[in-house]
Amino acid sequence: MLAAPACVASAAYADVAVHDDSGATLRLRAPARRIVALSPQLVELCFAAGAGSALVGTVRGADRPPAARSLPRVGDAFGLNLEAIALLRPQLILAWRSGTPQRQLAALQRLGVPVYWSETRDLRDVARTVLRIGEMAGTEQVARAWARHYQLGLQALRGRAHAGPPVRVFYQVWPRPLMTIGADQLIDHAIRLCGGVNVFGDLHAPAAQISREAVLARDPQLIVAATPRPHALASWRAFGQLSAVRHDRLVLLDPDALPRMGSQVLDGVRQLCQAIELTRQRLEGRG
Repeated sequence: MLAAPACVASAAYADVAVHDDSGATLRLRAPARRIVALSPQLVELCFAAGAGSALVGTVRGADRPPAARSLPRVGDAFGLNLEAIALLRPQLILAWRSGTPQRQLAALQRLGVPVYWSETRDLRDVARTVLRIGEMAGTEQVARAWARHYQLGLQALRGRAHAGPPVRVFYQVWPRPLMTIGADQLIDHAIRLCGGVNVFGDLHAPAAQISREAVLARDPQLIVAATPRPHALASWRAFGQLSAVRHDRLVLLDPDALPRMGSQVLDGVRQLCQAIELTRQRLEGRG
């Protein structure tokens, strides 16, 4: 049985209090000086908040910024080593709720360490998360400066006019099985911000398995994927009836930007907006 680290035994009597994305209130007696971040995006946002020096552990795949590469690893998307987390004596755990293995959610809580549950569904949530991390780590000034810069960038993207009808976009998460994104989450919001419409925006799930026939029926004008695999979209070229194929609009985005939902997410949104605008120009005979 895992014992709660002694250094956080009194964390319930706090001088720092924030609400996480589950609606729970976290209370810390003092700013956290030892933080474990259990997703790559939360590592990036820790550094953005000025709290990178407080990180003592993370998961495999958290390799940005380069300073994160030397951190001890305590698991991955398939499982967490709870003993290893406890041995790091964290004062705060940052966890991605939908990215944490379901069987370990309750066990993670039982470590006796305050857990901040993050669930980024909107582009505005990125800045909010940085501000909350800054408050919990005592680095509010750095976090506020980063959040202001981010909000200005987001405002600039929102201020761009997208004349003409929306572009139908299919976002491929994974080719086999074929996966896409549904409504009301960050990538869906980004598509709409850029003047597109998610062809599977009627699905009320963050990610969903679909059939190739369903994609053909919805006839996207642009197909995008964020992956390092250069041929991830090549199989679609066999379907010349698709508008995206006829107009040669199969586009790969930076895998470390938009889908990670970390500190570089706006770079990914800009790439997506450019892909949608170029598609619109091509459909209108301007490109």
